[in-house]
Amino acid sequence: MWLICGGFIIGLGWAIAGALWCITIIGLPIGKQCFKFAELSLWPFGSDIEYGGGFGSLLLNIIWIIVSGAPLALGSAVCGILCCCTIVGIPFGIQHFKMAKLALMPFGSNVF
Repeated sequence: MWLICGGFIIGLGWAIAGALWCITIIGLPIGKQCFKFAELSLWPFGSDIEYGGGFGSLLLNIIWIIVSGAPLALGSAVCGILCCCTIVGIPFGIQHFKMAKLALMPFGSNVF
């Protein structure tokens, strides 16, 4: 049910972002992180995200938001709003909002 309610689309978005980042050698670490989050977005239930990191993470997050983060966060937020229109979709919407926050600050984040 999760994949039908937007999970597949969000995972595909993360995978496309990862593939685009992997085009350059400098972007390989960022692309690798995108693929990890693409896997997470296919089944986000039961996982918690802890945000942290230092100056390097902050710098990467700023570059990330400008280049790729805003579209991914907007897509997750829109899917979250659409899912929250029904009572059955509220748990899915909450997961989409979790992924939207992750799309804005993926570096320095730990998934448990």
